[in-house]
Amino acid sequence: MTEEWKYFLQQFEMHLRLERALAENSIVAYIADVQKLAHFLQDQAVSPRTVSPSHIYPFLTALHRVGIKATSQSRILSALRVFYKFLLIDHHITEDPTQLIESPQLGLHLPSVLSVFQIESMITAIDLSTSNGVRNRAIVETLYSSGVRVSELISLKLSHVYFEEGFLRVIGKGNKERLVPIGAIALKYIKLYVEEVRLQINIQSGHADDLFLNRRGKNLTRVMIFLIVKELARKAHIDMAVGPHTFRHSFATHLVEGGADLRAIQEMLGHSSITTTEIYTHLDRNYLKQMMQDFHPRSMATTDK
Repeated sequence: MTEEWKYFLQQFEMHLRLERALAENSIVAYIADVQKLAHFLQDQAVSPRTVSPSHIYPFLTALHRVGIKATSQSRILSALRVFYKFLLIDHHITEDPTQLIESPQLGLHLPSVLSVFQIESMITAIDLSTSNGVRNRAIVETLYSSGVRVSELISLKLSHVYFEEGFLRVIGKGNKERLVPIGAIALKYIKLYVEEVRLQINIQSGHADDLFLNRRGKNLTRVMIFLIVKELARKAHIDMAVGPHTFRHSFATHLVEGGADLRAIQEMLGHSSITTTEIYTHLDRNYLKQMMQDFHPRSMATTDK
């Protein structure tokens, strides 16, 4: 990669960090995706300021040929759009080479969703006679009752749980804050965990306000939450792939099925665009179709006499 590419990538990184205030994981992903184009063009000695659609189309074709999925291609193209928008705003280029390039066609991907019965089965599989069991019950109840992302869950602060008001103060993507309502049952188990388990932990320096802690007094990792959920799914004999995000999808889907307003769900999930939230209306249509097929007398399978 040339020094010019390195320079502009450094400037781009500063832009993402200081002006857009993105999370570190997002910054790393953006830089890595733009670097893919830089490496592809390194033998052609093409400057980032002279890249044109004639360079980007072969790049996307190459991604397809090596088996990169359409979703990943779309993500990479999205990163390039952000990069060239930055160059355009800072007057390093006069035309955006990504402007007329269409994103790869994506099939509709419907996320996996747990039924209420499956969620109840996982919850009842938790052994409340142990301190970890009380904590894990509070975690699962929080995931399903609020729809927070796993990254938001592990960064929850005790001071951000408003027990009386029934809200969580959540720090989402791009350090954006939102207030999320949380159910009474989840709050009950959070309070039980805080008062009966968390007080017994030797909390390490810098973690006094972290809500969910491990036995060593530090906040839990994403991997640990994934393992907790995976083990509960195994105990509940659920044969589908279940992760923390499955509770988020289930939270939103069950709200849609219950008739909740899509804008309200968008606000609770922290989606910047209503388009992202609309995926759950597709799930709801499938649910309604299934209900009609299962219970309408003219949709049931019959045999002619």
